[in-house]
Amino acid sequence: MSLKVYDGQGRWRNKTVAFRISPEEDEQLETAVRLSGLTKQDYIIRRLQDREVVVQGNPRVYKMLRNELAAVLAELQRIASGKQIDDDLLDTIQLITATMDGLKGECE
Repeated sequence: MSLKVYDGQGRWRNKTVAFRISPEEDEQLETAVRLSGLTKQDYIIRRLQDREVVVQGNPRVYKMLRNELAAVLAELQRIASGKQIDDDLLDTIQLITATMDGLKGECE
């Protein structure tokens, strides 16, 4: 029998919750999780409990920020050629801005 793995508060998580989301919602969730530096499970639990998601700056988070900013740049270049901006891009830009603001405050 394997050892039970407890969370930070000493609780054993043995319940499974599953739900369906669209591919667009999945991409939005994946972006938020990557930028948070948390596991998907921890990110979803914090959001469901209406708790603040605090991003701890580390090399992985900085790399994800760089990658997301590169994707945003590519989208902005596409828009500059006359295409229309979509809401997902605006959401990603807002999420990156909030993350960067939090990291900036951490350095001060």
